[in-house]
Amino acid sequence: MRILGVDTATPNASVALVEDGALLGEEVYGGTKGAADGAASQPRKNHGEIILPLIQSVLSNAHMTVADLSGIAVSIGPGSFTGLRIGLATVKGIAYGWDLPAVGISTLLATAALALAFDETICALLDARKSEVYLGFFRREGKMINAVSGESVTSISSAVDLMRKYTSNGSSLLAIGEGAKVYEKFLIDSLGASLTRAPSENHPTVASRVALLAQERIGVGSVDDLGALAPVYLRRSEAENKKT
Repeated sequence: MRILGVDTATPNASVALVEDGALLGEEVYGGTKGAADGAASQPRKNHGEIILPLIQSVLSNAHMTVADLSGIAVSIGPGSFTGLRIGLATVKGIAYGWDLPAVGISTLLATAALALAFDETICALLDARKSEVYLGFFRREGKMINAVSGESVTSISSAVDLMRKYTSNGSSLLAIGEGAKVYEKFLIDSLGASLTRAPSENHPTVASRVALLAQERIGVGSVDDLGALAPVYLRRSEAENKKT
């Protein structure tokens, strides 16, 4: 089973191809592979300009075409509003055009899944701007990673209060994602030794986790209705706020 994963929800847009649980190839724009923490090394382009070339590059390097895919997946949010729309539109176009099953994967879940060897609580954090973050809490159970809370958007101060609940009994908590990098000093100052920071240099792309998580779902027939598949924003856009 070959699954193509696409992530345009985070600053470092990425595409990855997996086959039966093995990563065949990945491409990322806006940073290095392993940029789960959002350490961009080049100017950010509009994801709409680069996502199709990334897809073409991944498939070409694997000597495959879209016709060789078993399914396609996309990070469904939260994240960049524009990025989410671009990624979803691209994936829907490919899925409709090639009659492929498609799956939307939570960006926070895919980010948490980058933590491959941590058996306590994982907090996935994405920068939501204006001193706010998108966050969710997860735990690994064997090869599975499961949510232990709902996903939300909140101030970084409130996020720290939520994180403290998972460390109050002396447990460690791992913070991962580009939001963890943006607010690294504040998190360390607030949580001290109870906070674990995941090393970013060995991380695969978010898209690779999107593809692997989707493979599990597609394998059991749990695919999404393309017509109903929509971004998960968690908050209203600036345009919507200005109308009220």
